Amino acid sequence: MGDDLRRRMVLLLEGDADSDQEELDSLTRQLRERLLELEIERAELNRSGTVPDRAKPGEVIAVGALAVTAAPVVLRSVVQTVASWLRNRPVRTASISIGEDRLELRAVSSDDQRALIDAFLARHVAPASASADLAPGATSASGSGPAQGPEPTSDGLADR
Repeated sequence: MGDDLRRRMVLLLEGDADSDQEELDSLTRQLRERLLELEIERAELNRSGTVPDRAKPGEVIAVGALAVTAAPVVLRSVVQTVASWLRNRPVRTASISIGEDRLELRAVSSDDQRALIDAFLARHVAPASASADLAPGATSASGSGPAQGPEPTSDGLADR
């Protein structure tokens, strides 16, 4: 894949109040395995910028963070997979960032949130089929801020 044809996104998972670092690390690794089932170029545990005393810089990994590289046509599948995976997991939010643009997925669903996913993907993906189903539970961290919607609705996405 050429450099101009791929996108690098950072996924950050935020655990529930009672989640510990070990559980969040395990959940991050589970999500990574799920994403590797897609036609992405790579999904790696994201390196942290800070290094504790006595640690080698290459060993430090940010818990709950993944760096994913994929072609723009696969971004929709990545977002749908993350949103589907998020359900029934002790994760409060999953943030997906491409450059300065960020989308926050939550374990709730609404038409407004689906529209935010559409807008996020439209900024990073060539137009896809108009009938593509979108993932539930999104809020935007760019623009005017998070949007909260009505109770979850069934959208036909299955957690594999």
